[in-house]
Amino acid sequence: MFDVYGTLFISGSGDIGIAKKKSPEAYEQAYEETYELEQLLIEFKIRKTPKAVLNDFFAGIEKKHDKLRKQGIDFPEVEIDRIWMSILKNNDLVTVRKFAVRFEMIVNPVYPMPNLEEMLSACKKSKILLGIISNAQFYTSCLFEWLLDSNLEKLGFHPDLILFSYKSGHAKPSPFMFQSALERLKRLNVPANSALYIGNDMLNDIYPAKKTGFNTALFAGDTRSLRLRKDVTECKTLSPDLVITDLIQLLDYI
Repeated sequence: MFDVYGTLFISGSGDIGIAKKKSPEAYEQAYEETYELEQLLIEFKIRKTPKAVLNDFFAGIEKKHDKLRKQGIDFPEVEIDRIWMSILKNNDLVTVRKFAVRFEMIVNPVYPMPNLEEMLSACKKSKILLGIISNAQFYTSCLFEWLLDSNLEKLGFHPDLILFSYKSGHAKPSPFMFQSALERLKRLNVPANSALYIGNDMLNDIYPAKKTGFNTALFAGDTRSLRLRKDVTECKTLSPDLVITDLIQLLDYI
């Protein structure tokens, strides 16, 4: 089972969407240099400045997060198209989703990791059960079609083992999706210690996967996305079972 951003796909921000530690102003400055966001707003006839849109975007996410935390969700996830509906004052889901995808591609361009297709093809040929546990949005599954010209099931991913945060409302490092995956694996007669979870983040990936009882592999093949989290208490004595720097290396260990 895999993480997506920073593991299967090279990510401009190292994760999905805008890196939380960076300010709207930092992104506005980048957009002013390329004019991409400004042009996007013009194209969609949105009469707001890039700064205003970015501020509204951050505020909308934080407001929803606060609401979900009050409901007892420690690591909440939003549905990004719903956030954009509110910001853009537009209830046309098709239009809003087009905008959201274009915005994400500006903010966080993604590309397949080296040897991704070869690794997935070899796993499928060997009839290895594949799954995903990832912080994600509605457009995440589309990346595979856009960049690999195939959908998840044709690539070998089991439909019952594809867990995306926007669907559950729980984001990593919450154990929620991992526990859900564990229950689904049980129904497929797969014990936890027969599962391997691969991710690039010690806190978001390795920590909850180990707590669930999965074997773990840290993907350290991309410096932009590698998150060792040495200053985080949960990760100070944490070690993955395996470290790889190229996805194709998985085949040697599997």
